[in-house]
Amino acid sequence: MTPRERVLTTINHKEPDKVPVDCGAMRSTGIMGVAYNKLKKYLGIKEGETKIYDMVQQLAIPEQWYLDRYQIDVIDLARSFADNPNDWVNWKLPDGSDAKVPAWLHIEKRNSSYVCVNEEGEVLAEMPSSSYYFDQKLWPLMGTHKKNFDDLEEILNHQMWAYMADPLWKNFGQPDFYERLREKAKKLYEETDYAIMIGFGGNLFETGQFLYRTDEFLVNLITERKEMEKMLDKLVEIYLSRLEPLLKAISPYVQIIQMGDDLGTQSGPMISPKLYREIFYPRHKKIYQYVKKNSNMYVFLHSCGAVSEFIPDLIEAGVDILNPVQISAEGMQPERLKREFGKDIVFWGGGVDTQHTLFRGTPKQVKDEVKRNTEIFMKDGGFVFNQVHNILAEVPPENIVAMYEAINEMQY
Repeated sequence: MTPRERVLTTINHKEPDKVPVDCGAMRSTGIMGVAYNKLKKYLGIKEGETKIYDMVQQLAIPEQWYLDRYQIDVIDLARSFADNPNDWVNWKLPDGSDAKVPAWLHIEKRNSSYVCVNEEGEVLAEMPSSSYYFDQKLWPLMGTHKKNFDDLEEILNHQMWAYMADPLWKNFGQPDFYERLREKAKKLYEETDYAIMIGFGGNLFETGQFLYRTDEFLVNLITERKEMEKMLDKLVEIYLSRLEPLLKAISPYVQIIQMGDDLGTQSGPMISPKLYREIFYPRHKKIYQYVKKNSNMYVFLHSCGAVSEFIPDLIEAGVDILNPVQISAEGMQPERLKREFGKDIVFWGGGVDTQHTLFRGTPKQVKDEVKRNTEIFMKDGGFVFNQVHNILAEVPPENIVAMYEAINEMQY
């Protein structure tokens, strides 16, 4: 099977020739630049360059040697927009190793921190000297009340995640954006045999937090519910207006569209399932069903934490694929997930716990967990291997190698 055939087979809940593997097909299945450079050094790989395409999370674009060596089956459409040398400038990662970072972002050093500043001089994000990540510093609607949200699309640009866009979405708004998108997608589809994913987002619950700050938004959902629902309805309107031309441009060439909304914490749901069903479910469904009615793409939802109580509603809303499958969270045991939901949703992740095993375990412990979890999830298809969320900066390269050795030894 080709990688694309392999991924499509498992998405359709049939067993492919081997378990498909992902690294970097979206911004929560990848590898941090520090870990990537450590791995290259460990393997003696000196050629190439480390491009940090997600500045917030400091994620590297996996180079071709990585895709080949670890038998990766799916790639992010955004990588096809990362080939212009003028878009990248030299940078030192927190460990002092070399990388390239987006030239389209204005990053400057202030005291001991790096900050991302927009054209209006607003500090949107900060990376302290002791950190590997940028943290949000500006919440554009915090402390405000609005009668309408007619200006919401412009306001969105003043929050970190929208402004610090990846190589694809940095082009959004340009007159030829959708035509270029179509050309890039067609080229990847015709010249490679990878499955292709596009990151879209479509975040509702998360975007509320990005705009108001988490604590304020959660309170507003109760005390200012009508106002928050107006905001969410405007968000849905914005997303559908973007989806219409996007789906027309890429539907023949891209197999998977990535949505995101973290609904869980380590110990349980972030909001009650009742509140989710009343406020977010109908709006999620409107977005996901629009994709299904207007394309052949599969809906991939990234939702961290203990989300098992939401899975039936997510399936009904139109989610085909769930990620990152945070197996260390409450109620997210692989056996339970596969038994209760395995016929109706694809698990993309959950291959090895990044919080503990991949981070602090031995290579043998990593291999054992990969094989144990994969044996559960792979039965009857419906599984794409990925570690739980991104490979963090301090993960030992020996454990990364052990992880891929283990999964690529697994056969049906």
